[in-house]
Amino acid sequence: MQVEKGQDTNRVILVTNDDGYKSSGMEALIEMVKPLGRVVVVAPEEGNSGMSHAITIKVPLRMKHRNRDDNVELYTVNGTPVDCVKLAMNELFAKIPPDLMVSGINHGSNASISVVYSGTIAAAIEGCLYGIPSVGFSILDYGEYPDFRASILYGREILKNVMEKGISPECCLNVNIPVLPPQEIKGVKVARQNRGSWREEFEKRTDPRGVNYYWLTGYFHNDEPEATDTDEYFLTKGYITVVPVNVDFTDYREMKKLQGWENDLYNAVKNELSQAK
Repeated sequence: MQVEKGQDTNRVILVTNDDGYKSSGMEALIEMVKPLGRVVVVAPEEGNSGMSHAITIKVPLRMKHRNRDDNVELYTVNGTPVDCVKLAMNELFAKIPPDLMVSGINHGSNASISVVYSGTIAAAIEGCLYGIPSVGFSILDYGEYPDFRASILYGREILKNVMEKGISPECCLNVNIPVLPPQEIKGVKVARQNRGSWREEFEKRTDPRGVNYYWLTGYFHNDEPEATDTDEYFLTKGYITVVPVNVDFTDYREMKKLQGWENDLYNAVKNELSQAK
């Protein structure tokens, strides 16, 4: 592998996504990280949007090396984004882990509750489970060829800060970029995840054989439209948002409340068992 001018060869960056290795978002992400180190891509053969943290257990996984002419090491996997990270860590980085793991650039927003469904962010979460500083990038454009200029420029600076200053263990970053040219971006805001939900609707259709089938549609419902400190709010104002995502799903406030149930639950069952004798 030849070294490109300005490239830091001491750092290794693992790259993946959920839109498939041929997506324009993947190419933009590669352009973003190339100056930061040696790039190793392990990405799905096909799109895996909405797969969240799914892993493949019913069919064999296959990893193929594919040739590129731009000094990028590329492998494809017939599985999910999380499969890609797991295979990369067990096959390519079993002895020495990469310095950074990046996922994206996803075609479409992963703000608010979308983080739960996102294969892009799931891959970043899997990266931090291996102890690697990990970042997932998404642009608020579902088109095939968005304008990635702002994503590349700002994303590269975000990654530089991650590598130089670090992020907490068991934490990754969820970065969303509005659909604006670089000169119109208002800035970068570290924000919290907006509370909201997808209200699913299923469009019922009938195939030529008379069998019903369904297409998933729906819309996003913002549960706190008046909030001014969330990712959704800042994105509508033209800011890039950075949300720290922790792998610990525990609700500590609710835990204290539920601990008050412990004795009641135990005593209720104990009483029922004594009466059954």
